[in-house]
Amino acid sequence: MGSAAVSEGPHADLDDLPAAVPARTLWGRLPLVWILPIVVILVGGFVVVREKLAQGSSIEIRFANAEGLEANKTKVRYKDVEIGEVAAIRVSDDRKQVIVTADIHRDASSYLLDDTRFWVVRPRVSGAGVSGLATLVSGAYISVDVGHSAVKRDDFVGLEIPPIVTADLPGREFILHADDLGSLDVGSAVFYRHITAGQVVGYALDPGGTGVTIKVFVNSPFDAYVTGASRFWQASGIDMSVNADGVKLHTESLASILEGGVAFGTLSSVKPAAVAVDTAFTLYEDQERAMRPVETEIRAFVMYFGGTLRGLSAGAPVELQGITVGEVRSVDVEYDPSAGSLAFPVVVDLYPQRLRGRMQHAGRAPVETGEAGSRTLIDSLVAHGLRAELKTGNLLTSQKFVALDMHRDAPRDRVDWKDQPAIFPTISGGLEDIQDSVGVIAKKLSKVPFDQLSARLMNAMASLDQTLKSAEHLLQNVDGNLAPQVQSTLAEAQAALKNAKELLGQDAPLENDLGSTLLQVSRAAKSISALVDYLERHPESLLRGKPAGAQ
Repeated sequence: MGSAAVSEGPHADLDDLPAAVPARTLWGRLPLVWILPIVVILVGGFVVVREKLAQGSSIEIRFANAEGLEANKTKVRYKDVEIGEVAAIRVSDDRKQVIVTADIHRDASSYLLDDTRFWVVRPRVSGAGVSGLATLVSGAYISVDVGHSAVKRDDFVGLEIPPIVTADLPGREFILHADDLGSLDVGSAVFYRHITAGQVVGYALDPGGTGVTIKVFVNSPFDAYVTGASRFWQASGIDMSVNADGVKLHTESLASILEGGVAFGTLSSVKPAAVAVDTAFTLYEDQERAMRPVETEIRAFVMYFGGTLRGLSAGAPVELQGITVGEVRSVDVEYDPSAGSLAFPVVVDLYPQRLRGRMQHAGRAPVETGEAGSRTLIDSLVAHGLRAELKTGNLLTSQKFVALDMHRDAPRDRVDWKDQPAIFPTISGGLEDIQDSVGVIAKKLSKVPFDQLSARLMNAMASLDQTLKSAEHLLQNVDGNLAPQVQSTLAEAQAALKNAKELLGQDAPLENDLGSTLLQVSRAAKSISALVDYLERHPESLLRGKPAGAQ
């Protein structure tokens, strides 16, 4: 009871509270021996984190092989400044490539963009020259070309061939389309007015294998000269052409002969317009084709020539009095099964605006343009004798071209517009006519019986030989029998001439007598003349006689 009373007093609840125990911290619970290791671990972790942060980024680069690369030795450089190091090298799971793990410094982590490129710098010999000779001493290293993308990346495919153009090189890249690559290669030069203005940076085969696409980089400030009026052509090696104009030889430089190259220029007849990067152009075979005026109107015609077409090829010019007004597109063969004959169509492209241009320059009124105008113009020319004719442009090469000329005496003809292409009237002449004439003469000569004529000629020669022998025998007889008689006769003639000379000499008696006789005859003639004169004056004296005292 007493205890119960006590517990029910006013301070009974305070006696039941537990006594306070002082709380012990972690360091208080740990023995002092563990404090030092914990400090070491914390410091080591700080150092590791700091080194990790200082180390930057780790990336993977895939190469075809690891030639010249060594882990913990090969450096990664940008503009010859070290920005990292190769940490490890391993073979890919498919065993087709090697994967190089490289540690990039933290201050170079911003270089790891989507279009950044990596390649191994080692000694190389290529069309662009010799590069990487310094690595013979220092060893190979991985070079970097930082891109312009905003997307980060940590895995890359390395380039097997160093890029010709880096991202920081001023200039622009353009695309060329060609039928074939020719002698071009990566690093081949691009020329502008015979000045090196850029390089070929790559090429690829078009889908389907119909051509090639070539990428060229034109350095600044030459890229400003590439406009909508620019034309690119092959400047590789020596450009030698043999055509109706003869033999042409052209080259850009000695470097282009050895390594190939591309040249470009601007057409003066086209208004230049600015073009953007990666604009596509056609790569022509040569400068002559590239710089031809732009034809806004082209009309196709087919021509049929008599005789051989040897020496005529696609690309041969069509000329009007030396002015190029078209080009041969193709030379084909046609077979007509109903007639069993062969024909050889020559398809040409004519440029009617060139004909109209010459007419306008001559002071005539402008003619109608368009297809209708072209037909009217060509019909008028053909009606007045315009004909197509094959001619030899060069006797050395025997290359031919199509010549248009006015033949006023040609039979009337017209263009057959029903067929496509339209048939253009032609005429034969020149060497073809000579060849035909020679052929006709040859056929006639082949009909001459040369065997019979030769046999008769041999008989005649035998008869002539016999005749000559008889004449020789006769002359021998003359020399033997008649010669002495002839000599005797000549001696007698000489004696007679000598006697005559003596008789007719200046002091000969015959000459004196003859002179006296002639003098008397002269006197008698004078007397007779005087008598006749007297009788004419006095005819009566015949009857009466001469009067006394008359003279």
